[in-house]
Amino acid sequence: MSGEADFIDLLRSFATHPAARGLIDDAAVLDVGGVRLVLTHDMIVDGVHYLPADPPEDVAWKLVAVNLSDLAAKGAEPLAALLGYGLGDAEWDGRFAEGLRATLDGFCMALIGGDTVAMPVRAMGLTAIGTSEHAPSRSGAQPGDDLWVSGSIGDAGAGLAIARGADGPDNLLQRYRRPYPRLELGQALAPVVHAMMDVSDGLLIDAARMAAASRVAIAVDLEHVPLSPDLVAFAGDDRAARLAAATAGDDYELLFAAAAADRHVVVRLSEETGVSLTRIGAVSEGENLSISHNGEAVPLPEKLGYRHG
Repeated sequence: MSGEADFIDLLRSFATHPAARGLIDDAAVLDVGGVRLVLTHDMIVDGVHYLPADPPEDVAWKLVAVNLSDLAAKGAEPLAALLGYGLGDAEWDGRFAEGLRATLDGFCMALIGGDTVAMPVRAMGLTAIGTSEHAPSRSGAQPGDDLWVSGSIGDAGAGLAIARGADGPDNLLQRYRRPYPRLELGQALAPVVHAMMDVSDGLLIDAARMAAASRVAIAVDLEHVPLSPDLVAFAGDDRAARLAAATAGDDYELLFAAAAADRHVVVRLSEETGVSLTRIGAVSEGENLSISHNGEAVPLPEKLGYRHG
């Protein structure tokens, strides 16, 4: 096995319950007694998903937020969480626990159990549980759809550089340390979209995953990828800067495909939720991902985003 994809392929051979959705989606969707449960589990590890110098309270926020982002992609309302935690320094653990309490309270989630264990590397995982009536998958994109993304892309990648010592604004640093899950937006979009997922490992790699899951071709127009004013001031706005933003990861925005006939609906939902939504490309017959900039085809970069292993 060479990494994450190979290992997931092994699991896929026996993760055959319909709730697993073939292990290609953001979360499991389990129908129990007339209730559609959405369940997801994400881990974060010291030195991989956060820096040793990051405040424990921010690490707690991020652990909750990355899991809630998966629920947002299924249009789910959060209910409760289970925590798996690697014990370490008592003061750090205490600050993490206080941050976790505040974060869960802020999202109206109950902590209902979990496990703790001492380990040589600090790591933690959260299982988030929610409910959703629609729960769109990432495999439903259809030829003729528009491709949209919420918010702005690349801020967290710049924030990571700032956390490592680069000079830049606090707004970008906070986008890295405290991403905000688009729960309200996801719930509003879920009945409308054909496919939806969150942008966690990078816009391009996640668009490629949607294309593969849906067995369609997806084209992304780099010039339309939304960049924040802070990011443009920090990194620029040329093709290289846009490619860097589109491959950086940790954005936790929503990427979705919706019928071109529903553009007015998407615009209305953007206005109602107060979250900007930008049409960045299109879905067509075929397969794989392509990108362009100002009408000129751009070769895919060697690295589309973050990969584990």
